[in-house]
Amino acid sequence: MQIEVAVLSERGGRAVNEDACGFWSGNGTCFCVLSDGAGGHGGADVASKLVVQQVLEFLREREDCSAETIGLALRHANDVLLQHQQARADVSDMRATAVVLAIDFHRRYASWGHIGDSRLYYFRDGQILAQTRDDSVVQNLVEAGYLEPHATRQSRARNQLLKAMGEKNDFDPAVDRAALPLNEQDKFLLCTDGVWQYLEDSELHRVASVSSSPSESLRIIDSQVLERGSPNQDNYSAIAVWCKDGD
Repeated sequence: MQIEVAVLSERGGRAVNEDACGFWSGNGTCFCVLSDGAGGHGGADVASKLVVQQVLEFLREREDCSAETIGLALRHANDVLLQHQQARADVSDMRATAVVLAIDFHRRYASWGHIGDSRLYYFRDGQILAQTRDDSVVQNLVEAGYLEPHATRQSRARNQLLKAMGEKNDFDPAVDRAALPLNEQDKFLLCTDGVWQYLEDSELHRVASVSSSPSESLRIIDSQVLERGSPNQDNYSAIAVWCKDGD
């Protein structure tokens, strides 16, 4: 099995891109990390870059795709964020989301974890096989029956997070403890809310289905966000990861 990865990150209508994303591949493993600096907090761009850097370094050193290691990587990155908060007054309140994907393409399995409202989608055989759950006020409203799922993108409470990187107390990222066996042609999309705000889940799935490559899928997403966004639209970032035939 082989892995193909493409990355998109744009500042939209904002002066600074507070998103960060990156990946590393080697020795039969691939690690992808995406983070969105929480708006309204000083140092949001610093937070997202630290999350990506620290998680990737932690995973790369261990070359382990287990859910346990993903959880440890997120906790390590959170500890580093807390250290920077204490050392610098200008970033003392910085926060960020995080979503992490780890693939062992020799053993053919994937694990992931996240905190906040940046998402992971897992596509297989014409359906969304799995999707992360947002740690947000609007997600709780949907699950309580007070808000229709389609209304989450327009809700004024959309950006109110219940969990984030940079929290000292009760830090509890969601990590899927069951590593999933991969099939050839499986596809993943990691994205910030600047992407899924403008494209419904079904549209993101359709883009993955009709595209000839992960790069093409991100070009389509980019054009759709630009077409539907506003002059002051949020930063938007995504990582597309496709499994392919191969040794």
